[in-house]
Amino acid sequence: MALRDTPSTCPTLWRWLRCPPAELRLDLVLASGQAFRWRESSPGAWTGVLGDRVWTLRQERDRLWYTVYGQETPGPETDRILRDYFQLDVGLAALYRTWGAADPLFCQTATAFPGVRVLRQDPVECLLSFICTSNNHVARITTMIERLCQAFGQHLCSLDEQPFHAFPSLAALAGSEAEAKLQALGFGYRARFVSGTARAIAEGMGAKGLCQLRAVPYAEARRVLCALPGVGAKAEAVPVDTHVWHIARQRYGAALGARSLTARVHQEIGDFFRELWGPYAGWAQAVLFCADLRKGRASGSRARRGRSRASRGAGCS
Repeated sequence: MALRDTPSTCPTLWRWLRCPPAELRLDLVLASGQAFRWRESSPGAWTGVLGDRVWTLRQERDRLWYTVYGQETPGPETDRILRDYFQLDVGLAALYRTWGAADPLFCQTATAFPGVRVLRQDPVECLLSFICTSNNHVARITTMIERLCQAFGQHLCSLDEQPFHAFPSLAALAGSEAEAKLQALGFGYRARFVSGTARAIAEGMGAKGLCQLRAVPYAEARRVLCALPGVGAKAEAVPVDTHVWHIARQRYGAALGARSLTARVHQEIGDFFRELWGPYAGWAQAVLFCADLRKGRASGSRARRGRSRASRGAGCS
């Protein structure tokens, strides 16, 4: 099957939702380390797996265009899936104004990073993917998740000979041989946590019960999640890792009572940002995380160019 990267390719198979860039920027959200199933398949076009479907998304001015591969013609149901995934019922521009009024530092950063919103992902995929983020970086996590899906997930289709797979079922990852297979795929110590968590959910609350945690009080959901293998205090409404810890200390001068990321510091940082930004604090944090991620990539790119120039200079001497 051929990739469709613009609406001019088979126009009847494309559909659009009204969505200005202030409400969503695909290039910022899909490459921000929230989800790991999307790639920029051609300039401005993002292709990936959402649910058991393969999609290509594209933004043109105030329109979010999309096409779905397979038997299904885009319509109201696929509109609903996409709206839910991007949580388009949440007015982002108004939140940016609220956060900017409360926080001048946010205001300085947000100007260059509009349209960053939190994805509403499938809970099983989100949970197991983020177990893989421990001591890791986005490029490697993306590769690991791709290997996971190829090894355990159902093949959905191939676009220009590139295969796409669904995220594996709990049963597939809870099997007796899953941990060893994950080890062979390079998951290291995470293999035990991925298979162990899949097994704990499959034998306990099930995928439906995990999804129902969306409706329970935050503290209860956090307690249940943190009891799973490999899930720690990063399971926060304001997810705190060493990256966010440095943002809190260096940008905001947060007075934290420890020099390492202890459970108490997790709580202090979360409380600090929730008090600053309010009930959507996790969304505001996602904007700053995205900005720092882009800054880090730019610095790395400059460093590589510098090494390359130095290498060429050394070769000429």
